[in-house]
Amino acid sequence: MATIAFLLNGTPQRCNASPDTSILTLLREHLGHTGTKEGCASGDCGACTVAIGEPTANAQSFSSANACITPAHQLQGQHLVTVEGLAKDSHLHPAQEAMIECHGSQCGFCTPGIVMSLFTLHNDLIQRPAPLTPERLEATLGGNLCRCTGYRPIRDAALRMQDIPFERPQWYDAAMPVAESNSNSLEPVDTALFFAQPDSLAALTQLRLKAPQARLVAGGTDLWLESTQRLTSLDQLIDVSRVAELLTIEEATLEKQSGWWIGAGVTYTQLEPLFEEHFPAFAHLLHRLGSQQIRNRGTLGGNIANASPIGDTPPVLLVLGAQVELASAKGNRCIALENFFLDYKQTVLAADEVMSRIFIPQPTQNSELRVWKLSKRREDDISAVLGAFSFRVDQDTLRDVRIAFGGMAAIPKRALAAEAMLEGSPITADAFRAAQQALDDDFQPMSDVRGSQHYRQQAAKNLLERLYLSLSVPDQEVMLHAYAH
Repeated sequence: MATIAFLLNGTPQRCNASPDTSILTLLREHLGHTGTKEGCASGDCGACTVAIGEPTANAQSFSSANACITPAHQLQGQHLVTVEGLAKDSHLHPAQEAMIECHGSQCGFCTPGIVMSLFTLHNDLIQRPAPLTPERLEATLGGNLCRCTGYRPIRDAALRMQDIPFERPQWYDAAMPVAESNSNSLEPVDTALFFAQPDSLAALTQLRLKAPQARLVAGGTDLWLESTQRLTSLDQLIDVSRVAELLTIEEATLEKQSGWWIGAGVTYTQLEPLFEEHFPAFAHLLHRLGSQQIRNRGTLGGNIANASPIGDTPPVLLVLGAQVELASAKGNRCIALENFFLDYKQTVLAADEVMSRIFIPQPTQNSELRVWKLSKRREDDISAVLGAFSFRVDQDTLRDVRIAFGGMAAIPKRALAAEAMLEGSPITADAFRAAQQALDDDFQPMSDVRGSQHYRQQAAKNLLERLYLSLSVPDQEVMLHAYAH
């Protein structure tokens, strides 16, 4: 058990909790704050949405998170805001008032989470005034499901709340608590339960050396499902969310290639500005990777190290030529991402190693990137098939062709045979037909609940067909367009 010191709606709290305690469990079972509801317990429905203030930034800046899959110990030194804390005396927060005026609630079970998402949006609009676009509203509420009200009145409430007078609760000016150190102590490693929260890469690698059996947790968006869905005990945890070296984005050069070193603990939300400027198709994908709550917590390094064959970012990183740095107490090594994955959920990471950062090369002149994801739902869903395509067009000839797929093998994998069919070829139906046929040599996908083997084989070929049509008829949309693909 370790002590967590944090603010809850402006009030200092000190709680003892086991390593696998979630924020939702801490609120409801330890502190008796039951306004935050449990819905899916997997980060999908948003009923448990809370807001977390970061002490290193503006204390009035909050991000939404799913309390059911966020480790409670990550509240150390932070400010947690729940639906109980929004009203000031008898005055409701504009998000609450607008939901009432616009009849945005029926059974009310999902309402606290919706209100908290609207609270973070309202706070952002106060901090950085900007027009509330449909895309921004959709991103804010995309992780909140409502099964009985319908979304029209909730959308109306989001637009209405900006016109309602706002009185700041007193907790806006509350001083952040001093975070207690759970950082570098190795004493608990030999006990059945331990939690460590190192603040440097050196401390992390030493902990990893002493406790190779411990689970690493960053955003918790996948790992925590083992606790909530499989009822697995997460009793030995090393939290990497405070390791300084894992939280940076730096321009750099690697092997004469300009690009960016991205810390393994950088979240998708933090990546959006970089991707929007240099990799628009990658940025577009992020809006389908998960909800805003997930993007606020999930990390690029976690998505890679998880080694899922249907992770969304690895196929894109493969075609971009990404490399990963692996760190241990003995030193660091850098390898190409395509050499990182060995088999289903297996990687080259040694027991004493951690992923420290990812290098993404700067796009070459005239290079293009296309990313298309197929899933049962448009948003907030797991991929059935994801295709990533990087190339240049030089006088109607394809150059530097790199193709990768997720969902087509036990690992995210490049389509080397298909690449060979297109490299140096003109943009013709025959060339792409040959590449489609070559996919049968590249992949023998499995059948599961998200798609049969035949579906996946045909879907991958259809994505190549989409690429051909988009290049041969560039001014014509070849598939139904939606905001998030």
